[in-house]
Amino acid sequence: MTDQPFWKNKTLEQMNEQEWESLCDGCGKCCLNKVIDDDTDELFFTNVACELLDTKSCQCSNYPNRFQIVSDCFKVTLENRDSFNWLPASCAYRLLDEGKDLPSWHPLRTGNTTEMHRLSQSVRGKIISEKQAGDLEDHIVYWPLKFEP
Repeated sequence: MTDQPFWKNKTLEQMNEQEWESLCDGCGKCCLNKVIDDDTDELFFTNVACELLDTKSCQCSNYPNRFQIVSDCFKVTLENRDSFNWLPASCAYRLLDEGKDLPSWHPLRTGNTTEMHRLSQSVRGKIISEKQAGDLEDHIVYWPLKFEP
């Protein structure tokens, strides 16, 4: 038996559903609306949150039914790992797929989300609702791309 945490001992393919789900740090960055430049295909994050995102907890307010409610909600799975590049640089799925480790503030390391929020690695306090937004192009932000391991 090893003292190493599961994410160091297993590949993404070897993880069970509970381990896979626990990789999500709950930052809410993937729940931000995005804009793609038609000319360059470059993806830009906005500070406009999905209608289901709880702005305090940074969690989906209806996780079990999210795909029925939000038509473009994206499920991160091994089958779509070729598109992990759209995920924020701090995303555990992306980091592990790239052969990197989880950041020091990740809830699997700290036991809670406090450090992640304290270090501003979540969307807490930085987002607006889709109902308030207007044109997404007016809300492009770069902070989702900043990441401190």
